[in-house]
Amino acid sequence: MTAMREVADRGTTGAPVRRLILLYDARCPLCTFLRNWLGRQRQLVPLDLVPAGSEEARRRCPGIDHISTLSEITLVGDSGQIYRGPAAWVVTLWALSEYRPLSHKFSTPAGARLARAAVLAAAKYRQAHRDQQVRRAGGSAYRRADGWVYDRVDGWTYYGPAACDSGCHVPD
Repeated sequence: MTAMREVADRGTTGAPVRRLILLYDARCPLCTFLRNWLGRQRQLVPLDLVPAGSEEARRRCPGIDHISTLSEITLVGDSGQIYRGPAAWVVTLWALSEYRPLSHKFSTPAGARLARAAVLAAAKYRQAHRDQQVRRAGGSAYRRADGWVYDRVDGWTYYGPAACDSGCHVPD
């Protein structure tokens, strides 16, 4: 008899996936390109493409860290499954008719390294694009419209867009 290692989970193991919510960065050209591409693909599992950090994302996925969804692709299953980074890309491909066989290849140890490399390359592209936008704007990556407030003593603090919409105090 062989010993089996027990893995802690959130109680979603074995739960069927009938729908997925893909949270993407709507300000990233690569992310919006991929969102448009995904929308044209035949889906075996419906993908709801929702801008990360948006009111819709907060309403539909209340229990997740919405700040982190702006920096890393996040996929949320209808039974509470949460996939981030390379795993999210593999599951996204799994949801597509034409790319499901490829997703199975990416789920192997060798394929997982390739998927991780692709995600890291995309992240590097996104960061370079974001840095270019900041240089062009001549300012900070933190935006008051997104809920960030600057204080001369404490620096930048995130309060959320709702706080700033209701008149948050911005020190002089």
